[in-house]
Amino acid sequence: MNRLYRIPRQWLALVLCWTTLGAFAQEEVKLAPVTRTYAITNVNIIQGPGRKVDMGTVIIRNGIIQNVGKNLSIPSDAIVIKADSMYVYAGFIDGYSRAGVTKPKQETNRERPKDPGNPDPEQAGITPQNDVRTSLNPADKSVEDLRALGFTTAQVVPYGGMLPGTGSIIQLGGETANEMVLLANSAFYSELTGAQRMYPNTVIGVMSKYRELYRQAAQAKAYESMYASNRAGLERPTNDKILEAFYPVIDKRVPVLFKADRYLDANRVLLLQKDLGFNVVLGDVKDCWDMINKIKSANAKVFLSLDLPDAVKDEKKDEKKEEAKDQTNAEKEALEKRKAESIAQYVAQASAFQKAGVSFGFSTASAKTKDIPANLRRMIAGGLTEDQALAALTTAPAQLLGIADRVGTVDNGKIANLVISDKPYFNEKAKVRYVFVDGVLYKYEVK
Repeated sequence: MNRLYRIPRQWLALVLCWTTLGAFAQEEVKLAPVTRTYAITNVNIIQGPGRKVDMGTVIIRNGIIQNVGKNLSIPSDAIVIKADSMYVYAGFIDGYSRAGVTKPKQETNRERPKDPGNPDPEQAGITPQNDVRTSLNPADKSVEDLRALGFTTAQVVPYGGMLPGTGSIIQLGGETANEMVLLANSAFYSELTGAQRMYPNTVIGVMSKYRELYRQAAQAKAYESMYASNRAGLERPTNDKILEAFYPVIDKRVPVLFKADRYLDANRVLLLQKDLGFNVVLGDVKDCWDMINKIKSANAKVFLSLDLPDAVKDEKKDEKKEEAKDQTNAEKEALEKRKAESIAQYVAQASAFQKAGVSFGFSTASAKTKDIPANLRRMIAGGLTEDQALAALTTAPAQLLGIADRVGTVDNGKIANLVISDKPYFNEKAKVRYVFVDGVLYKYEVK
């Protein structure tokens, strides 16, 4: 005979409690922070180049700078950071970077196409429809390395050949790729990089292909416009995602960001720009001090490389060895002298652009992270003032990238992207202690 047992109410409540706890254990719950309000007190505030508030306070609420000044009342819910005479700056901006971008694995045994003169676009490195956002990884070490130096924003571009895809401006923080993006499709990224064992595999071939694609896109866009106004009797236009990627460039809504780390490449890029008429940005510029006027007349935007050649070491002279030098040694000495002069020009390039009135930002694309602070100090020793160096890290790139209303200075209403150092940032002994990205705090211990 079946019996019906009655479960006591207390036991039933306990069973329900265990069931609920088990469900929570299986599904992680992200708890909201206790507060998103911060007050940075007793800090020297460098609001922008030439703008300073001594021993003031910065108040952040919900990722936005709420107030900046002296004798401010501290919100009751604020986490107080006693900066004790430290220095706070707007977070630095990297104008051309691959921070957080996953590099695709190289195919070692790639087959040569059957028709090398007319390969598949992807094989030839022609993928302008690609989007760097699909390759972003917030956990990539490069993000943390740059952030530890005070960089909070970067324009990043995808890896690839002559037309890798579109770049985006990101925040160097966030837990997902979507959280990182500040401005999508900020640039149409291009290189003068040829394909391997197929067309176009030379610089001249790349330039020729670039002109061909650009003009085909202009024709396709014009035909689409005509078809949209009156479709009667007209063959419908074909969809071509490669040509369509050029449309924002043709309309001058998006600039072309070209890798131009060499003098010859920069000249070739400006030649393309003159022929086709797009808005151009030169990225990772390294040795273009002799073409400043050409860059200026082309109205090109510039991001100078933070990669510098090693300084020439001074060797102690031995008088006896000096007397024994032959003609070969004299030639070597002359070569070393020319090398030193070239490096000096390289280091002084930023100062030369500044004197010519050409606004510029900086690029970390080819620089070693550990060398960046020292290289900035070398540029300052080469003629750039500290205020000019700070402008190239903050206000200038914010203007060049069209985001000056959101970042670049320590002002009310701006995004809370900040870097706090224990001494003036360009001091050789300065250490970054805190960085804010979108109002999220990152702490750094001094070793």
